[in-house]
Amino acid sequence: MARIPFFWRQSRPTPSLRVAAMLVAAGVAGLVVGCRESAPEFDHDRVRAMSLEISRDVPTDAALEDVAAVVDKLFGTPQSPRWPRPWMTQTAERDLVSLDRLAVAAGGVTSDQENSHTGLYQEHCVICHGISGSGTGAASQFQVPYPRDFRAGTFKWKSTARSEKPTRADLERLLVTGIPGTPMPSFRPLSSSDREALVDYIIYLAVRGEVERDLLAFAVDMLEYDEGPPAEELRIQVRDSYAGIDAAESIDIDQLSEGEQAIAAVINDVVVRWVSAQSSPVPPRPSLEGKSLAASVARGRELFNGPIAGCAGCHGKDGIGGLPSLDYDDWTKEYTTRIGITPDDSEAVKPFRKAGALPPRKIEPRVLADGLFRGGSDPETLYRRIHFGIAGTPMPGIEIHDDAHEATGITPNDAWDLVNFLEDLATKQQ
Repeated sequence: MARIPFFWRQSRPTPSLRVAAMLVAAGVAGLVVGCRESAPEFDHDRVRAMSLEISRDVPTDAALEDVAAVVDKLFGTPQSPRWPRPWMTQTAERDLVSLDRLAVAAGGVTSDQENSHTGLYQEHCVICHGISGSGTGAASQFQVPYPRDFRAGTFKWKSTARSEKPTRADLERLLVTGIPGTPMPSFRPLSSSDREALVDYIIYLAVRGEVERDLLAFAVDMLEYDEGPPAEELRIQVRDSYAGIDAAESIDIDQLSEGEQAIAAVINDVVVRWVSAQSSPVPPRPSLEGKSLAASVARGRELFNGPIAGCAGCHGKDGIGGLPSLDYDDWTKEYTTRIGITPDDSEAVKPFRKAGALPPRKIEPRVLADGLFRGGSDPETLYRRIHFGIAGTPMPGIEIHDDAHEATGITPNDAWDLVNFLEDLATKQQ
């Protein structure tokens, strides 16, 4: 039986469904934040620490204490965010987010005589995604699906390969369009500069969260953290002189302790993946009309329902759904199946719930026959969805080869046949 870590703490009480629904309907997230007696603080990822403790069979409270202190020093607070530019080696990494835009998105909600707002994240996003970007805002438990937890750095709806980060354009598009079929609304009424500020803040939260997660794993796996911290040279900690260094300066890596070098390595590894994210190219769509289009739709339907693409195995024949859901997304698996805990074992899950995890909930494949595609319905998006699947979910990708004689996968024309079939499903619902 899995060993339950000893350091979890009680979580804050959850508001009633009626109260949460009223808050969402009235759009008063900023009011909720404004009524706090003190400024909100970032939570630390205790669920991640607990999962590592069980999977590694090593206590992680000492590692979490040191890592949390470093993350707070380098990334600041919800009121005064910081961007650890001096710890980054390349200009593109340092300029990934703008401190000026972070200042617009951070802090409590304010407005001036021209109705220019600051505190945009707390005004528009915190009610669902939470202060830390954990996806556990006040309204989160009542939403299907749950709001995204940004901290793992995994995003579903993007134009990049499955394992890559989204581009800035991907995040901007989601703010404009929202996500149909979910509680995520469109923020099209906001100015483009306000949306840019929110994109920066989302990236900031994701980088902060993933740096914390990766440092925790590195501390336990490589730096000899156990019931207590390791030797001073190996500790995850930042000297005050380095924590307060001016953003325009840089840090001499050779002068860092081994623990500080680990901090720099993790920060750069996380940030460079954001900088290098690029949309995956999509081959031209074949031009089809009349009978040839009908033939393509028929071929797509055959692939969808057959063993090659295997889509009907989850989405049902012709995408009508109705199949039982037995799987979970990666955010749930991290603290359940991947560490030997059954998601419906309420007693084993309880410590993680008290540490901030949302209740395990089986993932539901889309009823595609409804013609509603959450991550976008344009042809290129559907093509990429077929190719890469959906990151963080059981939805797999399908290998696409130019050579029709490959033993596995499909050709680009096959993929376009599937796209034509999906679009035909959507057309029938109009």
